[in-house]
Amino acid sequence: MPRYCLTLDLKDDPALIAEYKRYHENVWPEIKASIRGAGILDMEIYALGTRMFMVMETTEGFSFAAKAAQDASNPKVEEWEQLMWKFQQPLPGCKPGEKWLLMERIFKLDGC
Repeated sequence: MPRYCLTLDLKDDPALIAEYKRYHENVWPEIKASIRGAGILDMEIYALGTRMFMVMETTEGFSFAAKAAQDASNPKVEEWEQLMWKFQQPLPGCKPGEKWLLMERIFKLDGC
């Protein structure tokens, strides 16, 4: 099962960070359905200060491009993304419109 790790920063504002976390305690059902419908089997988001880290486990056929196209045609997902952008900020070096950036795995502890 493919695993992807992504990162993004939140704006450095404790009140906004707290509000962002509250939204993620009750993610809209349409957003969860969209995530699952794209082939994402499991997703976790971790935060430390303003830095966030997302882990996604997906089906073999998962595609970021297909997910982006699906999201662009879903008004509820677009509404959620616009709302979330209130709290998020791009990482240095992002292209315009980029949010979550795919991370490179640099180490894995293999079993003996």
